[in-house]
Amino acid sequence: MTTITKNTPAADTTAPAALLPLPAAAARITALAGSALALAGTFLAWTWTDEFPGDLTVTGYPGGLQVLTLVGAALALLFVLSGYGVKGLGWLTPGGTNSPVRLLALGVLGTTGYAIAAISTTLGGLVNLEPGAWVSGLGAVIAVIGAFGLPADQEPDDDAGTGFWPRLRHSLSAPRPPRAKELSSWAEVLIIIGAFAVGLYVFVYGIDTDYAELFIGFLITVAFGFTAINRAGLVARVNALTAKHRTVTMGAAFAAAICFPFSQSNDQFTLIGANILIFATVALGLNVVVGLAGLLDLGYVAFLGVGAYTAALVSGSPQSSIGVHFPFWAAVLTGAAVSLIFGVLIGAPTLRLRGDYLAIVTLGFGEIFRLAMLNLNGTSGPDITNGAQGIPNIPDLNIFGFDFGLTHNVGGFDLTRSGNYFLLMLLFTAVVVLVFRRSADSRIGRAWVAIREDETAATAMGINGFRLKLLAFALGAALAGLAGTVQAHLGYSVTPEQYQFAGSVPPNSAFLLAAVILGGMGTIGGPLIGAALLYLIPAKLQFMQDYQLLLFGVALIILMRFRPEGLVADRRKQLEFHETGQLDVPDEKLPDGAVGITKAGA
Repeated sequence: MTTITKNTPAADTTAPAALLPLPAAAARITALAGSALALAGTFLAWTWTDEFPGDLTVTGYPGGLQVLTLVGAALALLFVLSGYGVKGLGWLTPGGTNSPVRLLALGVLGTTGYAIAAISTTLGGLVNLEPGAWVSGLGAVIAVIGAFGLPADQEPDDDAGTGFWPRLRHSLSAPRPPRAKELSSWAEVLIIIGAFAVGLYVFVYGIDTDYAELFIGFLITVAFGFTAINRAGLVARVNALTAKHRTVTMGAAFAAAICFPFSQSNDQFTLIGANILIFATVALGLNVVVGLAGLLDLGYVAFLGVGAYTAALVSGSPQSSIGVHFPFWAAVLTGAAVSLIFGVLIGAPTLRLRGDYLAIVTLGFGEIFRLAMLNLNGTSGPDITNGAQGIPNIPDLNIFGFDFGLTHNVGGFDLTRSGNYFLLMLLFTAVVVLVFRRSADSRIGRAWVAIREDETAATAMGINGFRLKLLAFALGAALAGLAGTVQAHLGYSVTPEQYQFAGSVPPNSAFLLAAVILGGMGTIGGPLIGAALLYLIPAKLQFMQDYQLLLFGVALIILMRFRPEGLVADRRKQLEFHETGQLDVPDEKLPDGAVGITKAGA
């Protein structure tokens, strides 16, 4: 993203046809005018009463959903101007020039249209709309019309259809950006830091939304905005820099995460962040089993429960049947070790199974663990786990005199209880990321990938499939147990019902598996992003919790249709699921004068 390429309007006769029959120059002017009109409308009142959340009655000061429309319209204006070749904006579109405009115009229309519908539904009709809403809505429609009158960024494939939907999908596609010019190392590092700073700001804005209408508008704006930036080629440019400076990237990512609890004034939102981090870490551990080794584990949440119950029993809870109080480091090692032992005990007799049979066995293990914890109540079995009541009153941690249950002032910022545990869990996440990264790049990691792709071929090449699968199973179990020790202290108690295969509230095995598949199997960032989305959305939209499994299923169906490799995909998955223009089998045509050899028996 370092070269400045002057983009000129695609007005020549050889340009790919637009979806709407408009002259290219007129279409660009229309898109520019519509975006400007939508932006101007955000400075006018959208409704007459403050009964709708966000107080959209103020003229000259956008608020709530108006801010989201303003941001989307401003980005659309910038990309339209970049298409004009305005000096200093060429770096915005190293890939596609017009498809980002279309996506941003659709995002503005979606956000504004949703706001108009929400106001009308909440207040009782369109009569409650003020002129500002109509101005922004009309501007968004005009911007969409102009954007789809712009030529496509690339020629259609020979086998592409001529119907409306194939043409629509093609109009939203863009070519890959060319290789960027080399910059100095410090400039590239600053770009990486800036990208993570923007990501932190967007995440903080989303998690701090106070009402469902604003969060839904936020999702619409971010979805279309990120896709537009991706089509423009900026994401590819940043990815190239992060791949070049991996150490700096990891440091910037964790620095941004450290800043998160200091940006929060509401402990409830910090608690959401801490839970996201716990479940993202567990999903990353599952990624070792599913993403690297290719083992479908449907009972993985049980290992999280083993770690949590172990920590609860040895951390000094008054209801603990053991009655011991280990220091935290010992409780962590005990929880991870017990989970590892359970992983070996369960994996040893079952990992000779493959595919659906292994999935059924692991599903059974998950339910057996939950039922066992439920029945170890002194009546149906030994009194160890207190049955359905679980183990409550788990004390807060105190490490080197630092009480995690108290609010601390650090540099003028208040660090709440949830913030304390967030930073502790962030340390554990760093350990898990390091383990995953080193394992994936090692000889063992390559053997896991070979087993995942074709276990029979891997065995024929001398790989001990059973031993390596057992190692992956045990490592994944230990990582889940590690996260479970922190979860027990953060939640004050552990109960059997927390560790189901599926439920309305995570953690559960379905949630973790969906996070890995949605984010991208075999990657580091994929499960982290997948878990964050799958936890944050139901947490902010409470009405969705009863329909969580339905929505997971719909999301996975859509993902398998349009992006089967996941949101964050490695190079192997991209080559596997998408056409690359490269022949799977080399052309066997012999050069002139060459003599071929016929196969025996052909």
